[in-house]
Amino acid sequence: MKDKTYNNADSFAKSFDEEWQKVNCNDMKKKIDKVIDILSDHPFVISNLDNAINIAKFRIYTLKKFQ
Repeated sequence: MKDKTYNNADSFAKSFDEEWQKVNCNDMKKKIDKVIDILSDHPFVISNLDNAINIAKFRIYTLKKFQ
């Protein structure tokens, strides 16, 4: 089940969180861009790039998930 991705925000958020931990970068914006680039083949990124970026920013800045 871990290898499955779906075209929805929850699936993207899980993948984003996993990749975020792997990328080493101190600039938050650049790091978000790098992770989105890594996840460029994720169904949610393909069909909803703007929403994926907004979800990534929400997780970082609003939830303060990784600060």
